[in-house]
This record gives sequence, C-alpha cells and structure tokens, in this order.
Amino acid sequence: MQVERNDPPSGLVRPYAVTRGRTRPRLEIALESLVETTVRGRSGAANGGHGREHERIAALCDGRLQSLAEIAARMQLPLGVARVLIADMAAEGLVAVYEPALLNDNETVGTELLERVLSGLRRL
Repeated sequence: MQVERNDPPSGLVRPYAVTRGRTRPRLEIALESLVETTVRGRSGAANGGHGREHERIAALCDGRLQSLAEIAARMQLPLGVARVLIADMAAEGLVAVYEPALLNDNETVGTELLERVLSGLRRL
C-alpha cells in the first residue's frame, strides 16, 4: 500500500513561505544596492530565531560587499523575496545596506566610472 504525501519535496519551499507571506519590504532597496554583514550579524545574532536564508545571506556578505541582485542570484531566490529578507535583516542591524549615490540634475557620470564598467563587461 502506498502512502500519499502532499508535502513538497524537501528542496522546494514556496517564496511566500520564506517571507512569511509578505511581498513588500520594510524599506526600499535598489537592485544595485550593496549589502555587507555587520558585527552583530557575524556574532551569531543572525541565528537567533531566523531561518536558513538569513544565515546564508549573512555568510555571503561576510567580508565582502554583494549587491541585492547578486545575493538573489547566488541563493536562487526571486528578487522580491531577497529584497524582503535583506530589508528585515537591515532593520534588525544584521546587515548594512549601501544605497547607490543619486545624481543631481547638474551632475554627470564620470568617464572613469564608465570606462571601468566597460572594462569589466569586456572581461566577462
């Protein structure tokens, strides 16, 4: 006799389950924002009552800056889910989020920056 199981496979977790049903982050984070684990996040505070995803984000951003897009890609999470998780972690002081500088209408992007971006793209 076979027993029917309605449970999803162990590797499959619905995105809304990871964020506890929330689809909007506590604070808006740009796609290119850089994230870094804080001292509090490194000290193990990330393990207290948080899920595996928080631990993985803290490990990914420990000692190196990662963009929101990179974190989502490396963890194979939808961008919205990663944004909610990182916003939660930032609100609790587990990660620091560095937003990109906004340009005023009078400012222009420097040629040096554009050349570095182009150089990086060519290396890919």
